[in-house]
Amino acid sequence: MKKRKIALKNLAVVTLLVSCFIACDKDFADIESDIINNDNASHFDTNSQDFDVIAYTKVLDPVQTNTLPINMLGVYNDPSSEYGTTTASIVSQISSPAINPDFGEGVQLDSVILTIPYFSTPTEITDEGETLYQLDSVFGSEPIKVSLYESTYFLRDINPDNDDDINAPQLYYSNMSTGLDNISSALLEAIEIPVNNGDVDLNSFVPSDEQIRLTNEDDELTGLLAPSLRLSLGVGYWFNKIIEMQGEPELSNLNNFRDYFRGIYIKAESLGASGNMTLLNLASSGANITLFYTKDNDLGEEVRLDGTYVLNFNGNRVNFISNDFTIPPGDDTTGDANLHLKGGQGSIAEIKLFNGENIDDDTTTNNIFETFKNEFVETDEEGNFVSSKKLVNEANLVFYVNQDLVNGSEPERVYIYDVDNQRPLPDYTLDVANTSFPQFSRINHLGRLQREGDEFDGDGIKYKLRITEHINNLLLRDSTNVKLGLSVSGNINLENNTLQYDILSMLSEIDETIPVSAIVTPRGTVLIGNNTLDEEKKLYLEIFFTEPNN
Repeated sequence: MKKRKIALKNLAVVTLLVSCFIACDKDFADIESDIINNDNASHFDTNSQDFDVIAYTKVLDPVQTNTLPINMLGVYNDPSSEYGTTTASIVSQISSPAINPDFGEGVQLDSVILTIPYFSTPTEITDEGETLYQLDSVFGSEPIKVSLYESTYFLRDINPDNDDDINAPQLYYSNMSTGLDNISSALLEAIEIPVNNGDVDLNSFVPSDEQIRLTNEDDELTGLLAPSLRLSLGVGYWFNKIIEMQGEPELSNLNNFRDYFRGIYIKAESLGASGNMTLLNLASSGANITLFYTKDNDLGEEVRLDGTYVLNFNGNRVNFISNDFTIPPGDDTTGDANLHLKGGQGSIAEIKLFNGENIDDDTTTNNIFETFKNEFVETDEEGNFVSSKKLVNEANLVFYVNQDLVNGSEPERVYIYDVDNQRPLPDYTLDVANTSFPQFSRINHLGRLQREGDEFDGDGIKYKLRITEHINNLLLRDSTNVKLGLSVSGNINLENNTLQYDILSMLSEIDETIPVSAIVTPRGTVLIGNNTLDEEKKLYLEIFFTEPNN
C-alpha cells in the first residue's frame, strides 16, 4: 500500500509537469521568461521592435532648496557650449544642544574653528603614516572668493501665508525667495564674520585634498582629520556674540537663540571665467563651529580649565543658485532634436511613450497605446489584461550624447522617473542598490554613462535605461501610461526614501516637482532626442520580446 501511494504521487507530479509544459506553449504571462530564446525553445522566437517616443526639454522655474540632504557651494563653469556659469551660496541656521550654557568665570576665548568635511575617499597611506585622499564631489579647480556673514534674515519653519494648512512648512527657493517674498541680500550679508586667513585664503579659495593635522600649543600631534573646509574665525566677534550672553534670555532656549542668531551665510563669488564648486554635508556630525575657551578653576587652583561650546548647522538650510545662461524650451508636440539636461535650477526632459495616450472610451478606433497593447496582450472589453500574445523580455530607452555640443564632464548618471505620480519607476525598486558606491548603484535599471574606450575620462557615448517592469505594468497590470521625466543625477541613492522637491511655477495648475538628486549637482549634458535626422542615434523605445512561432 505504501509503495502504491508513492507511485501515484510520482505519477501526479509527472502529469502536472507535462501540463505545465503544454500550457507554456499556448499561453505565457510569466514575466520571468527571459530564459526563453531561440537557442533553447524550438516553439518560440525572440524578436525586437522599436517604438517612437516624444521627448522634449522642460526648462525649470526656481526649485525648492531648503531641507536638501547635500548643499552646493561655489562657482561652476560648464565646459560645454550650452551652459555657462552656475553660482551657489548657502544660508543655514545654527544651534547648540547645550541650552542656557554656563561657561564659568574668567572665561578666555582661545580660538573658534569652523569645520565642514568634504566628501572624500582615502586612496593611500604613505611610509610616514599620512593618509592621501581624493575629493569626490568637487567640480573645477580654479579659485573663487568665499565670504562668511551673520545673516539677519529669519528662516521660519511654518508658512504663515498658507490659509489651507496652518502647519504647512515654509519652502525656500533657489532664486532667493519664499515664492512670494524676495530675500534681501542686505539681510543675508548683515555682518561679515572675521576669518583668520592662515592656511586658507578665502579670497582665492580652492578645496584642498590634504589630511588635516591637529596640534597643541607645543606643536604636538593630537589628531588627524579627513580633508575639510576648516577656518579659524575671529575670537572677538564670538566672545561678544556668545560668551558675553551667558545667562541672558537669548541663550536660554532654542527658539530664542535662533531669533537672536538667525544664521550663517556662506557666499561664493566668481574671480574669473572658471571656478570650483563643492558639495557639502552640513548635517554631518563633523560639521560645526567650535568655541575653545579656558575658565577659572572652581577649586582655586592656578591651572585653568578647558571648555568647548559647539554650534552645529541643524535647522533650516537653503541653497541659492544663479545661472548666467538661457536654456531653449522644448516642443511637447513633436519632440526635440536635442534634450538639454542641467542640474540645480536647470532643465529636465519629459518623455511621452505611445504619444502619451491611454485607453479611451472610443471603441471604434484604436489609438497608438491601444494598438501597442493589442499587439502584445489579449484584453477584455474594458481593456483589462486577459492573456499574453508576446512576452516582453527587455525594454530600453537609449540616449546618445550629442558630442558636438558637450565637451566632457558629463554626469555619470541620469535618472528616469514617473512625472505624474512624482516617484521612481518600479524598475528602480527592483534593482540592487549600492550604498557604499552610489556610482555603481542600480546600474541594471539606470545604466552608467558608456564612454569611449571604457576610459573613466573618455567622451560620453550613451546611457541605456532599462524600463522592462514599467512596460510590463502597462501590459499586464493595466497601469496608466504616465509621462516620464529624465534628469541628471548627483547621487541615484538619494531618490530611495526622499520625496521630490517643489518647483515654483505660477502658471501651472498642478504641483510640479523635481528629484532631489537633480538639484544637488551642477553638471549638465545634451542628449539626442527623437526629432533628429540621425537615425542611428535617434531616441526610440526598444522592446525585446518572445512569441510563439506556430
